[in-house]
Amino acid sequence: GDALELRFRAGLPARGRRILGHQAARLLTEELPAAARRVAWSRIDTAAAQRHVELAEDHAHLQAQLAERGLVAFVRDGAILPRASGVSSAPLRGAVPWQSPPSLRVTLPTLHHGEVTGMGLPRGVTLVTGGGFHGKTTLLEAICRGIDPHVPGDGREWVVTSPDAVKLRSEDGRSVVGVDLRPFIGDLPGDRDTAAFTTPDASGSTSLAAAIMEALEVGATALLLDEDGCATNLLIRDARMQALVARETITPLIDRVRQLHDRAGVSTVLVVGGSGDYLEVADTVILMEDYRPHEVTARARAVAAEHPTGRAVLPPRGEIVPTPRRPRPRSFDPRRGQRSKVRARGLRELQLGEQTIDLGALEQLVDDSQARAIGVLLAWLHAHGREGDTLRVQADQALAAAAEHGLHGLDALPELAGVRRYELAAAINRLRSLRLV
Repeated sequence: GDALELRFRAGLPARGRRILGHQAARLLTEELPAAARRVAWSRIDTAAAQRHVELAEDHAHLQAQLAERGLVAFVRDGAILPRASGVSSAPLRGAVPWQSPPSLRVTLPTLHHGEVTGMGLPRGVTLVTGGGFHGKTTLLEAICRGIDPHVPGDGREWVVTSPDAVKLRSEDGRSVVGVDLRPFIGDLPGDRDTAAFTTPDASGSTSLAAAIMEALEVGATALLLDEDGCATNLLIRDARMQALVARETITPLIDRVRQLHDRAGVSTVLVVGGSGDYLEVADTVILMEDYRPHEVTARARAVAAEHPTGRAVLPPRGEIVPTPRRPRPRSFDPRRGQRSKVRARGLRELQLGEQTIDLGALEQLVDDSQARAIGVLLAWLHAHGREGDTLRVQADQALAAAAEHGLHGLDALPELAGVRRYELAAAINRLRSLRLV
């Protein structure tokens, strides 16, 4: 029957390079068995365990309904979105509970908790706006985290997001290999073609354009962006700058965001506080005031009509269709000398063999066990990946192997947790050793 398997690491006590035998024996023969007894089903709070499982099942059940209801995310009324601090995942005491705008309120069935009511964030182009410190970014962060279930008491248990929603931002200095940036960036000075753009040191705009195209390449259906973390010149170019700078290689997102949805079926959720030009292209506008959301789409359209920007809308430059790339599996070499070396340094850095991968921009990773799992999957691809397969196919092959054998069936490392195709592909894209067929 089904069973829950716990794996953990035990560090043997030592002095210098010598194991302390008596202490090690006590650890292995007394302390470990005692720890195992404490987590036996007969010793734990089974009611709490049942609540935990039911909540996870309801999260998956709600997540499966989003696409058929035309939603990117769902936030239940009463949710507590703010965190206690920037370094804490605990809910903020005394925070304003979420109350959905009437026009966006939906009711969805669950498996274990009856019907739940809250805000359904529709597909399309959604702006989240408002003054500083009123909850815009807090809402977006909760939506980002909604791809995974939360533990009871988190406050965001009933925030549920499409599993294909990806948070993106600019990333100065990252490497980019063979990405087609032409939907956003034309030929660069020096006749540099952007059909297969490669650089070891991307700028804010090229890194964000690459991140968008990379996410689309592996199947993202919703993009989550905060203007605070995005290069301004890839988001917007106003009428004055259009008049002053006649030759501009960048086509900003504002001129592509409608095309992304209308032709490619990709939704965008964008937090904006100063880019009012986006009011003209939004399907839904949410105004945050004192952590309370208001749906102000009609009002935003009236403001846009009353205060025209005067900027010229750039015509579509072809379809936004990413070119599938084919990484060479030998790019993912986990060896350091004669031994395999896979090590997560916290959540944001992964050592794979001789190189270090910066995972800092992968904001939907939540635990260093996921970073470690990415390393294990890359090592598996190095050994088993097929030359000539696309990036998406390779990522799916690795995840299928993990699903069939378990992550621990691929490597004996403890403390591994599941990841999505998007984070695995993003790690591959940041490999400075990446080579393409």
